[in-house]
Amino acid sequence: MTYKSSVPLYWRLRKSKYNLIGTKCANCNSVFFPPRALCPNCRRRGKTENFRFSGKGKILTYTIIRAPPEGFERDAPYGVAIVRLDEGTNVTAQIVGDINKMEIGKRVSMVFRKIHEDGEDGLIRYGFKFQLIE
Repeated sequence: MTYKSSVPLYWRLRKSKYNLIGTKCANCNSVFFPPRALCPNCRRRGKTENFRFSGKGKILTYTIIRAPPEGFERDAPYGVAIVRLDEGTNVTAQIVGDINKMEIGKRVSMVFRKIHEDGEDGLIRYGFKFQLIE
């Protein structure tokens, strides 16, 4: 079965996926990605507002995907990491570049890349990935 993207869902999430925009609580200054409508720390007292992350961070942990899911075969092997952004929240993302140089604690920066294509005539999804900073 071929995976097909949900065009309406992808369109609604484009701001956060294209620009690494999450939310920040004006009350406690906690940051969240993906965006949240409610701060889990402050509840009703909190007021969330859009927040653009710098796109810089470090690798907390990672794995190398050698047996990819359907539709991602051309990318294998590739790295996926949990990245701690400098602003204090974690993001899971693909790492581009030399996967042999991936290390816990290594600095990364966000880049905009093609994520997936739904066949020759389908939706092409773009979004953020991270590249190693040498």
